[in-house]
Amino acid sequence: MKILVVGGGGREHALVWKIAQSPLVARVWCAPGNPGIAQLAECVDIAADDLEGLLTFAVEQDIDLTVVGPEAPLTLGIVDRFRAAGLTIFGPTQAAARLEGSKGFSKDLMAKYGIPTAAYRRFSDRDEAVAYIRAQGAPIVVKADGLAAGKGVVVATGIDEAVAAVDAIMVDGAFGAAGAEVVVEEFMDGEEASFFVFTDGTNILPLASAQDHKRIFDGDRGPNTGGMGAYSPAPVVTAEIHRKILETIVRPTIVGMAREGCPYAGILYVGLMIAQGKARVVEYNARFGDPEAQPLIMRLKSDIVPVLLGCARGEMRQTELEWHDKAAVCVVMASGGYPGPYEKGFAISGLDEAAKIEDLFVFHAGTAARDGQIVNTGGRVLGVTGLGATVAEAIAKAYQGVERISWQGARYRRDIGRKALNRNV
Repeated sequence: MKILVVGGGGREHALVWKIAQSPLVARVWCAPGNPGIAQLAECVDIAADDLEGLLTFAVEQDIDLTVVGPEAPLTLGIVDRFRAAGLTIFGPTQAAARLEGSKGFSKDLMAKYGIPTAAYRRFSDRDEAVAYIRAQGAPIVVKADGLAAGKGVVVATGIDEAVAAVDAIMVDGAFGAAGAEVVVEEFMDGEEASFFVFTDGTNILPLASAQDHKRIFDGDRGPNTGGMGAYSPAPVVTAEIHRKILETIVRPTIVGMAREGCPYAGILYVGLMIAQGKARVVEYNARFGDPEAQPLIMRLKSDIVPVLLGCARGEMRQTELEWHDKAAVCVVMASGGYPGPYEKGFAISGLDEAAKIEDLFVFHAGTAARDGQIVNTGGRVLGVTGLGATVAEAIAKAYQGVERISWQGARYRRDIGRKALNRNV
């Protein structure tokens, strides 16, 4: 088989890493890819949102399966375009990708089908949103309706902070058109977890549990980011909670999407808040999480290609996935200043030393090759991912790799996975 992976981040590096191991695969391309991916696949200089360029390439190369990593091309309708051309592609249609592309759409779907989530209101008028916030009080959550690279959510501890968030999104245009509407939600307390399932629109195949770390600083402080690290398995998702998530959240979501005329096929990512043994939906994403994909895919023992094909063709036959016994932890190394403005172009040292460590893999995200060196070009730069017999051992392995790597201004959290340790795992 010939496979094209769309994207150039850590999630796509993990997908290429796994896909390339399949005995079914002869060649792998990645567009646009990155220097880490280039060691495993042929990188093509086509942007992830250049749908016409990607389609032309896939037709010319007679690609058997295209796997879409990031959310932007999904919400732009890449799946619809490829299918119309007779190509096989993994991911939801443009209509189905609204689960991630519009928080208002997803909240309305949850309300209609009785899926547990926070109480909410949608606003396209700034003054009405502010009046609602003042009436509700704080803490309260303000979200840009559209895509904002994981940064369009403000958990406000005070009313002034919430009003400032509305003004930043709706008045100042911090996220462009994504902020034309805001969703204001009840604050949910508890522990977050990430839950993923493969689906062909009818059948559901759950993955192992994972937990992301959204805030920039240790102790879950500071602004939200695209994710500063993740680990799997997440002990907060017990066997009973796992069953309830499938029964009360995932199945009603898949059924509801089909009834709405936009059946969902691909990977569904459900961000959850878990408290007192009950899970509620924080958000949906229409693709693998990043950085959750890195530890999940390193733990996955099954060949991923038949699953991707089954979802893409609407005929997924697998009923379970096989996992390695080891736990996995991914620590994201980011550029100084992230998630705000950051400096880039600094040479990264220590990658070769880290590569020598057993049970460790460094996934590239925001990197580029310049003058024979690897330099940082993005906010999140590397996902240093380690395996271990326990989460504690995986944490130690990941940070062993982090300690080998450096560049000017590099930052990372030092507490990734600590919540699992607090549960004696």
